Amino acid sequence: MKISNRRKFLRGTLKAGIVAAAGLPIISDSLGAIAAPKPKVPNRGLVDGGFKFAQVPLPYSYAALEPNVDALTLEIHYTKHHAAYVKNVNEAIVAENLNFSSEKDFFDHASQLSAKARNNGGGAWNHNFFWESLQAVGPSLPAGKLRDAIQTSFGSVDKFKEEFGKAALGRFGSGWVWLVNDGGALKIGSTANQDNPLFDNAQLKGTPLLALDVWEHAYYIKYQNRRADYINNWWNIVNWEAAAKRLG
Repeated sequence: MKISNRRKFLRGTLKAGIVAAAGLPIISDSLGAIAAPKPKVPNRGLVDGGFKFAQVPLPYSYAALEPNVDALTLEIHYTKHHAAYVKNVNEAIVAENLNFSSEKDFFDHASQLSAKARNNGGGAWNHNFFWESLQAVGPSLPAGKLRDAIQTSFGSVDKFKEEFGKAALGRFGSGWVWLVNDGGALKIGSTANQDNPLFDNAQLKGTPLLALDVWEHAYYIKYQNRRADYINNWWNIVNWEAAAKRLG
């Protein structure tokens, strides 16, 4: 073997040994360089048929909650505001390649979501919960286990309603007021904008039992700036049976 050929052979053998030791593919000298492996990108792509939010059917007609909530407000609230939250969060899920298995999984990662996904996901879920917290059969009171839990936590149903009303009036700007079950103890609290107690970084923690929407779009056509009147009349359409089922 000529000296020049021997040197080429030794260089090739040495290069192959280094590449093999590093676990890299052997590339021909004709490429002029050793190609580094491409890093793997975590797969967060949306799986076909993966979780998306859906708008629940309204359990009553638009006029069914009058005079406490007027038909026009309810129609706009449901068909415009709520429908937009559902549309926007599902767009974000696709555009951002989010892959969650359920609403719980989505909210368990709320602090990691974009503003669009977080706000609209909260709005979609909160309104579904809100519609199912209302009824058209007229005023009622909590009963059974729920009534007992309210009395234990707040002293009486009237005291609970007073504290809940104060929280609703005290929420500056837009948001929600909640009754939650926190390990067996009932608590009242509020969240800003479309946040809810299921968010992983929510200050108010617990299983939601009841919610009141205090965004202006929920009441302004009928009540204008009279939020207190809206809150007082809201008690006439609370679905206490739904809240009791959530308590278990």
